[in-house]
Amino acid sequence: MTVLKTSLRSFFSHKGRMVLSGMAVVLSVAFVCGTLVFTATMNTTFDKLFAQSASNVMIAPAERDDEVSAVEGGSGPANGVPDTVPASVVDEISSVDGVERVTGNVAATNAVAVDADNENLGPTTGAPTVVTNWSDVELRTSEIAEGQAPTGPGEVMVDADTADAKGIAIGDEIRLITAIGDYQTTITGIVDFTITNPGAAIFYLDLASAQEYLLGGEDGFTTIYVDSTGAVSDADLKAAVASVVGADTYKLQTSDEYIEENRDALGEVLSILEYVLLGFAGLALLVGIFLIVNTFSMLVAQRTREIGLMRAIGSSRRQVNRSVLIEALLLGLIGSILGFGAGIGIAVGLMALMSALGMNLSTEDLTIEATVPVVGIVLGVVVTLLAAYIPARRAGKISPMAALRDAGMPGDVRAGRIRAGIGAVFTVLGLAALAGTATVDSAADGAGFLALGVVLSLVGLILVGPALVGLVVRGLSAVLLRGFGPVGRLAERNALRNPRRTGATASALMIGLALVAGLSVVGSSMVASATEEIDESLGADYIINSSTFGQIQPDVTAAVRDVAELDHVTEVANVRTEVAMPNGEDVDVLLSAADPTYEQDIAMDVVEGDLGEALQPGGVSVGDEDAEEYGIALGDELPVTFDGGTATVTVRAILSQGEAMATGTWNLGLETIRAGVPDEAAMPLPSLLFAAAAEGQQDAARAALDAAMERYPQMEVRDQAEYKELIQDQVGQLLNMVYGLLALAIIVAVLGVINTLALSVVERTREIGLMRAIGLSRRQLRRMIRLESVVIALFGALLGLALGLAWGAAGQQLMALEGMRVLEIPWSTLLTVFIGSAIVGLLAALMPAFRAGRMNILNAIATE
Repeated sequence: MTVLKTSLRSFFSHKGRMVLSGMAVVLSVAFVCGTLVFTATMNTTFDKLFAQSASNVMIAPAERDDEVSAVEGGSGPANGVPDTVPASVVDEISSVDGVERVTGNVAATNAVAVDADNENLGPTTGAPTVVTNWSDVELRTSEIAEGQAPTGPGEVMVDADTADAKGIAIGDEIRLITAIGDYQTTITGIVDFTITNPGAAIFYLDLASAQEYLLGGEDGFTTIYVDSTGAVSDADLKAAVASVVGADTYKLQTSDEYIEENRDALGEVLSILEYVLLGFAGLALLVGIFLIVNTFSMLVAQRTREIGLMRAIGSSRRQVNRSVLIEALLLGLIGSILGFGAGIGIAVGLMALMSALGMNLSTEDLTIEATVPVVGIVLGVVVTLLAAYIPARRAGKISPMAALRDAGMPGDVRAGRIRAGIGAVFTVLGLAALAGTATVDSAADGAGFLALGVVLSLVGLILVGPALVGLVVRGLSAVLLRGFGPVGRLAERNALRNPRRTGATASALMIGLALVAGLSVVGSSMVASATEEIDESLGADYIINSSTFGQIQPDVTAAVRDVAELDHVTEVANVRTEVAMPNGEDVDVLLSAADPTYEQDIAMDVVEGDLGEALQPGGVSVGDEDAEEYGIALGDELPVTFDGGTATVTVRAILSQGEAMATGTWNLGLETIRAGVPDEAAMPLPSLLFAAAAEGQQDAARAALDAAMERYPQMEVRDQAEYKELIQDQVGQLLNMVYGLLALAIIVAVLGVINTLALSVVERTREIGLMRAIGLSRRQLRRMIRLESVVIALFGALLGLALGLAWGAAGQQLMALEGMRVLEIPWSTLLTVFIGSAIVGLLAALMPAFRAGRMNILNAIATE
């Protein structure tokens, strides 16, 4: 009980010194709890949506292998027309025992909607534009807020969120561009979601129009909803339906299976976000450990005489140790509880952000599982106790004789030689592992070297940091501080007097800046490599694709081909196929089917054969690595199966896969696909068009292309310079998101600098009083503390940037194996970070410097 009282009295007497350390716990726990609450709320919301929209049994077309994802340049089947279940199936299962109602639905996610001003009405967030028919199924999750449902051709309803965002209303005319054609419609109604908006723009037609616009008049459905009378279980109803339509003919699911599948698909997306956010929360927690260690180390050092007196009057080492750990427990507990509360605020903020992006999440669905506060509090408390353990042990080793020492003047502390030696070994081993990335043959093999190198070099530099303080700080001081005269030398002396403290404070900043530098090198190298690849391989003047990542409709292709100022136009379609390899394996391969002019538009490194011949009817090119793996040789005939047909192709070119960054190595001519597809409607649509201007017609060709595409706002025309800029912008946006999250770790590191300086000022109270007494002005005192902060921040920046350069260079070595061969060091970014670190150090010192300047000289000298 005495130990508890002592700990409580000490904690609350130093509560001001604990605030900044507590902030590290608060921020980290807040991110962890906020992430868990947000993802749980998303799951709850969409579980309700899936449960409400599902029927007892769902019937959909059998899954196909030839569907091309948006990542691969498509959306759904390669010809853009969704697969269907024949309408006759509805009649077949309507008489099945236990069936109450059967509803057919038609939907497509690759359509484009355009308003009267030719503006795209689709989301700008990457979510799809969905066109579907209005039915009783839609009434389960939405309702008509205004107007009426469509009753025939040329009528359409739109969801309220899209109407509000795009400024459209009942009576407005819009165009729907689908894989079948281009249709003029008029808005007859506005639909409100009763659960949530999944983020898409949704347009509703009557059933006949949906089948005409999306399926070309085919009497079929993309999904059939079977509702039960309740007399049989869902599993029994599914079995009964399967016995009628065939168990393997279509994809049959009970409502539970449908919900589980969609939950898993959503979970895959959310898990990426969850892991990223938790990763950065862990990084902030790691940085916070340095702050907590520093805080308790300095508090123990300042209370040396007090602890010595406690030991002199009978306190045991264990009691002193326990006293410090109880203070850490209080800090972790209070910080974690506040962090849990802040985490709920972060979750609500993320929900608001998602709503701004078009996915409405209601706070009524806010889901706080019982494990969330437990995880947050346990995490915060355990990390705080671990961080305080070493200072607590030091406190326990203080002898009763310390009560006789003068507590007014802090002494110098040396960096430990053993620690420095271990750190040097770890650093060397880490750098060797990073260098090992240049010796591997594949990125997968090198990933282990990179991970090991990052961990060892980080730990090593943290351990060896105090030993580097003398060398680096003296070097920085010679350049930056000597011009400030005695004040500059005092600042240098203060930074040098306790290398462990300076090293720990700088290490917190080092971690965040190392990641910033490493990612900057990787990002710059990606852009430089892509730019070089474009310069070396792209022969076309223009690249034309859809902003929706969907296929390019025939009328768009025809409009491009009608531009007289073009020398040629190349269609490139992605086709998912199954290839029978010479070694007996059947392998799924994503082929690029293109016009013969593809050879002029993309330069590829040919190992054997001729690419032009491979693009002629009956030919194909393969990659050298695939050729070696599957035993393929020039002249081999390969049976190929794709949607709607088959073909036997002859290997006429072998390409270097190691040199192919932006292009594939499996290529064949569109005529080869066309010859094997008896139904022209099943032909794959292009996902990309290349165009080359006629000689001397570049300006005129661009103007004509822009004019031709004016009717199709979803289409984007870029020249080579604009394509490079697109890549740079995409990489830049990704890096900016990462930098924003890294800011959390840097904020915690800045709190560490502030806390270190604030406690250092308290520790040096008598020293400051003596300096003021012999003539040091308030202005000089504040400048001394600011300069000390700047040199500590720059020390951490130098270590972080050097470490980040090593990480980034190793990462680029792995990317080189995937074709990204250029190492680009963003010197301007690194210089900006270095200068920014000085500014951060200056700002961090403002409050401690102000407090030091306000000290009463006599009280400071008299302090014990």
